[in-house]
Amino acid sequence: MCPEFLQEICYQFFVTFIYRDNWQFFAKGLKVTFQTTLGALLVGVLIGVIIAVVRSAHDSSRKNPNVLLRVGNALCKLYLTVIRGTPAMVQLLIMNFVIMRPRGDNALLMCAIITFGINSGAYVAEIVRSGIMSINAGQMEAGRSLGLNYAKTMRFIIIPQAIKNILPALGNELITLVKETSIVTVIALQDVTKAAQIVQSKTYIAFMPYIGLAVIYLVIVMILTKLLNLFERRLRASDRR
Repeated sequence: MCPEFLQEICYQFFVTFIYRDNWQFFAKGLKVTFQTTLGALLVGVLIGVIIAVVRSAHDSSRKNPNVLLRVGNALCKLYLTVIRGTPAMVQLLIMNFVIMRPRGDNALLMCAIITFGINSGAYVAEIVRSGIMSINAGQMEAGRSLGLNYAKTMRFIIIPQAIKNILPALGNELITLVKETSIVTVIALQDVTKAAQIVQSKTYIAFMPYIGLAVIYLVIVMILTKLLNLFERRLRASDRR
Protein backbone atom coordinates (compact mmCIF):
# COMPACT_ATOMS: atom_id res chain seq x y z
CA MET A 1 0.00 0.00 0.00
CA CYS A 2 2.71 2.48 0.98
CA PRO A 3 4.91 1.94 -2.12
CA GLU A 4 1.86 2.41 -4.36
CA PHE A 5 1.02 5.65 -2.57
CA LEU A 6 4.59 6.92 -2.97
CA GLN A 7 4.55 5.98 -6.64
CA GLU A 8 1.33 7.94 -7.11
CA ILE A 9 2.81 10.97 -5.34
CA CYS A 10 5.94 10.81 -7.49
CA TYR A 11 3.85 10.45 -10.63
CA GLN A 12 1.69 13.46 -9.72
CA PHE A 13 4.78 15.51 -8.87
CA PHE A 14 6.32 14.65 -12.23
CA VAL A 15 3.17 15.49 -14.17
CA THR A 16 2.53 18.70 -12.21
CA PHE A 17 5.98 20.26 -12.20
CA ILE A 18 8.27 18.50 -14.69
CA TYR A 19 6.14 17.17 -17.58
CA ARG A 20 6.11 19.67 -20.46
CA ASP A 21 7.96 22.17 -18.24
CA ASN A 22 4.87 22.92 -16.16
CA TRP A 23 7.14 24.44 -13.50
CA GLN A 24 7.45 27.47 -15.76
CA PHE A 25 3.83 28.37 -15.01
CA PHE A 26 4.66 28.48 -11.30
CA ALA A 27 7.87 30.44 -11.92
CA LYS A 28 6.07 33.08 -13.97
CA GLY A 29 3.25 33.13 -11.43
CA LEU A 30 5.69 33.72 -8.57
CA LYS A 31 7.15 36.67 -10.46
CA VAL A 32 3.71 38.23 -10.77
CA THR A 33 2.95 37.53 -7.09
CA PHE A 34 6.17 39.23 -5.97
CA GLN A 35 5.65 42.19 -8.31
CA THR A 36 2.11 42.69 -7.04
CA THR A 37 3.13 42.38 -3.39
CA LEU A 38 6.14 44.70 -3.54
CA GLY A 39 4.35 47.30 -5.67
CA ALA A 40 1.29 47.27 -3.41
CA LEU A 41 3.50 47.50 -0.32
CA LEU A 42 5.21 50.65 -1.63
CA VAL A 43 1.89 52.26 -2.53
CA GLY A 44 0.34 51.19 0.78
CA VAL A 45 3.20 52.54 2.90
CA LEU A 46 3.14 55.87 1.02
CA ILE A 47 -0.61 56.26 1.46
CA GLY A 48 -0.49 55.01 5.05
CA VAL A 49 2.23 57.43 6.14
CA ILE A 50 0.47 60.41 4.55
CA ILE A 51 -2.86 59.57 6.19
CA ALA A 52 -1.23 58.85 9.55
CA VAL A 53 0.58 62.21 9.49
CA VAL A 54 -2.61 64.09 8.55
CA ARG A 55 -4.64 62.42 11.29
CA SER A 56 -1.88 62.88 13.86
CA ALA A 57 -1.56 66.56 12.94
CA HIS A 58 -5.32 66.97 13.38
CA ASP A 59 -5.29 65.20 16.74
CA SER A 60 -2.34 67.23 18.01
CA SER A 61 -4.16 70.48 17.22
CA ARG A 62 -7.59 69.32 18.32
CA LYS A 63 -8.33 72.52 20.23
CA ASN A 64 -8.04 74.72 17.15
CA PRO A 65 -7.45 72.74 13.90
CA ASN A 66 -7.55 74.80 10.72
CA VAL A 67 -10.06 74.18 7.95
CA LEU A 68 -7.55 72.31 5.79
CA LEU A 69 -6.77 69.87 8.61
CA ARG A 70 -10.45 69.31 9.38
CA VAL A 71 -11.24 68.57 5.72
CA GLY A 72 -8.16 66.33 5.37
CA ASN A 73 -9.02 64.41 8.53
CA ALA A 74 -12.62 63.92 7.37
CA LEU A 75 -11.46 62.61 3.98
CA CYS A 76 -8.99 60.26 5.68
CA LYS A 77 -11.71 58.89 7.96
CA LEU A 78 -14.00 58.36 4.96
CA TYR A 79 -11.21 56.52 3.12
CA LEU A 80 -10.49 54.30 6.13
CA THR A 81 -14.17 53.51 6.66
CA VAL A 82 -14.81 52.57 3.03
CA ILE A 83 -11.63 50.56 2.43
CA ARG A 84 -11.66 48.69 5.75
CA GLY A 85 -15.40 48.08 5.49
CA THR A 86 -15.40 46.39 2.07
CA PRO A 87 -13.72 43.14 0.97
CA ALA A 88 -10.50 43.32 -1.02
CA MET A 89 -12.01 41.15 -3.75
CA VAL A 90 -14.89 43.58 -4.22
CA GLN A 91 -12.44 46.47 -4.44
CA LEU A 92 -10.42 44.54 -7.03
CA LEU A 93 -13.52 43.82 -9.12
CA ILE A 94 -14.61 47.47 -9.01
CA MET A 95 -11.14 48.70 -9.94
CA ASN A 96 -10.88 46.20 -12.82
CA PHE A 97 -14.35 46.25 -14.34
CA VAL A 98 -15.63 49.73 -13.40
CA ILE A 99 -12.73 52.16 -12.99
CA MET A 100 -9.63 51.07 -14.93
CA ARG A 101 -10.88 48.40 -17.38
CA PRO A 102 -7.29 47.32 -18.15
CA ARG A 103 -6.22 45.50 -21.30
CA GLY A 104 -3.09 43.38 -21.37
CA ASP A 105 -0.99 41.74 -18.68
CA ASN A 106 0.90 44.90 -17.69
CA ALA A 107 -2.33 46.85 -17.25
CA LEU A 108 -3.81 44.03 -15.17
CA LEU A 109 -0.70 43.99 -13.00
CA MET A 110 -0.92 47.75 -12.46
CA CYS A 111 -4.61 47.40 -11.60
CA ALA A 112 -3.77 44.78 -8.95
CA ILE A 113 -0.91 46.86 -7.51
CA ILE A 114 -3.07 49.98 -7.20
CA THR A 115 -5.99 48.08 -5.67
CA PHE A 116 -3.93 46.22 -3.08
CA GLY A 117 -1.90 49.36 -2.41
CA ILE A 118 -5.05 51.34 -1.63
CA ASN A 119 -6.36 48.47 0.49
CA SER A 120 -3.11 48.03 2.39
CA GLY A 121 -2.76 51.78 2.90
CA ALA A 122 -5.83 51.82 5.13
CA TYR A 123 -4.29 49.30 7.50
CA VAL A 124 -0.78 50.74 7.32
CA ALA A 125 -2.22 54.16 8.20
CA GLU A 126 -3.55 52.91 11.53
CA ILE A 127 -0.33 51.01 12.21
CA VAL A 128 1.82 54.10 11.55
CA ARG A 129 -0.57 56.32 13.51
CA SER A 130 -0.31 54.04 16.53
CA GLY A 131 3.48 54.19 16.22
CA ILE A 132 3.43 57.98 16.09
CA MET A 133 1.18 58.09 19.15
CA SER A 134 3.62 55.83 21.03
CA ILE A 135 6.36 58.48 20.78
CA ASN A 136 6.59 60.83 23.75
CA ALA A 137 5.06 64.24 23.05
CA GLY A 138 8.30 65.82 24.25
CA GLN A 139 10.00 64.62 21.07
CA MET A 140 7.73 66.83 18.97
CA GLU A 141 8.26 69.77 21.31
CA ALA A 142 12.04 69.26 21.16
CA GLY A 143 11.98 69.29 17.36
CA ARG A 144 9.86 72.42 17.22
CA SER A 145 12.13 74.14 19.74
CA LEU A 146 15.07 73.48 17.40
CA GLY A 147 13.32 75.47 14.69
CA LEU A 148 11.94 72.53 12.69
CA ASN A 149 8.42 72.79 11.32
CA TYR A 150 5.83 70.03 11.83
CA ALA A 151 6.67 68.18 8.60
CA LYS A 152 10.43 68.14 9.22
CA THR A 153 9.97 67.11 12.85
CA MET A 154 7.84 64.21 11.68
CA ARG A 155 10.31 63.26 8.95
CA PHE A 156 13.54 63.43 10.92
CA ILE A 157 12.52 62.72 14.52
CA ILE A 158 9.10 61.09 14.98
CA ILE A 159 8.76 58.74 11.97
CA PRO A 160 12.23 57.08 12.36
CA GLN A 161 11.46 56.27 15.99
CA ALA A 162 7.93 55.11 15.17
CA ILE A 163 9.19 52.72 12.47
CA LYS A 164 11.09 50.69 15.07
CA ASN A 165 7.95 50.35 17.18
CA ILE A 166 5.67 49.32 14.33
CA LEU A 167 8.04 47.03 12.43
CA PRO A 168 6.42 43.78 13.67
CA ALA A 169 2.96 45.04 12.68
CA LEU A 170 4.24 46.13 9.26
CA GLY A 171 5.81 42.70 8.83
CA ASN A 172 2.47 41.07 9.54
CA GLU A 173 0.84 43.37 6.99
CA LEU A 174 3.42 42.32 4.39
CA ILE A 175 2.74 38.62 5.08
CA THR A 176 -1.02 39.22 4.87
CA LEU A 177 -0.53 41.10 1.60
CA VAL A 178 1.40 38.19 0.07
CA LYS A 179 -1.47 35.81 0.80
CA GLU A 180 -4.21 38.25 -0.23
CA THR A 181 -2.72 38.64 -3.72
CA SER A 182 -4.01 35.14 -4.50
CA ILE A 183 -7.41 36.66 -5.34
CA VAL A 184 -6.02 38.36 -8.47
CA THR A 185 -7.17 35.25 -10.32
CA VAL A 186 -10.64 36.85 -10.45
CA ILE A 187 -9.32 39.41 -12.96
CA ALA A 188 -7.38 36.75 -14.93
CA LEU A 189 -3.96 37.89 -13.75
CA GLN A 190 -1.66 34.87 -13.90
CA ASP A 191 -0.08 34.77 -10.45
CA VAL A 192 1.11 31.58 -8.75
CA THR A 193 -2.46 30.65 -7.75
CA LYS A 194 -3.62 30.97 -11.35
CA ALA A 195 -0.62 28.85 -12.35
CA ALA A 196 -1.86 26.03 -10.14
CA GLN A 197 -5.31 26.30 -11.70
CA ILE A 198 -3.83 26.17 -15.21
CA VAL A 199 -1.75 23.09 -14.42
CA GLN A 200 -4.74 21.41 -12.78
CA SER A 201 -6.87 22.05 -15.88
CA LYS A 202 -4.13 20.61 -18.13
CA THR A 203 -3.33 17.52 -16.07
CA TYR A 204 -6.75 16.85 -14.47
CA ILE A 205 -4.86 16.38 -11.21
CA ALA A 206 -5.95 18.58 -8.30
CA PHE A 207 -3.99 17.20 -5.35
CA MET A 208 -0.41 18.05 -6.32
CA PRO A 209 -0.97 21.51 -7.90
CA TYR A 210 -2.90 22.84 -4.93
CA ILE A 211 -0.83 21.14 -2.25
CA GLY A 212 2.24 22.46 -4.04
CA LEU A 213 0.66 25.91 -4.10
CA ALA A 214 0.06 25.77 -0.35
CA VAL A 215 3.68 24.72 0.22
CA ILE A 216 4.93 27.61 -1.95
CA TYR A 217 2.97 30.16 0.08
CA LEU A 218 4.10 28.52 3.33
CA VAL A 219 7.76 28.72 2.31
CA ILE A 220 7.40 32.37 1.28
CA VAL A 221 5.80 33.27 4.62
CA MET A 222 8.45 31.36 6.58
CA ILE A 223 11.27 33.13 4.70
CA LEU A 224 9.68 36.55 5.24
CA THR A 225 9.13 35.81 8.93
CA LYS A 226 12.77 34.79 9.32
CA LEU A 227 14.02 37.92 7.54
CA LEU A 228 11.79 40.17 9.62
CA ASN A 229 13.01 38.54 12.85
CA LEU A 230 16.62 39.10 11.79
CA PHE A 231 15.90 42.73 10.95
CA GLU A 232 14.19 43.28 14.32
CA ARG A 233 17.16 41.76 16.18
CA ARG A 234 19.57 44.05 14.33
CA LEU A 235 17.48 47.08 15.20
CA ARG A 236 17.41 46.08 18.87
CA ALA A 237 21.18 45.51 18.80
CA SER A 238 21.74 48.98 17.32
CA ASP A 239 19.57 50.48 20.09
CA ARG A 240 21.79 48.90 22.77
CA ARG A 241 24.84 50.54 21.27
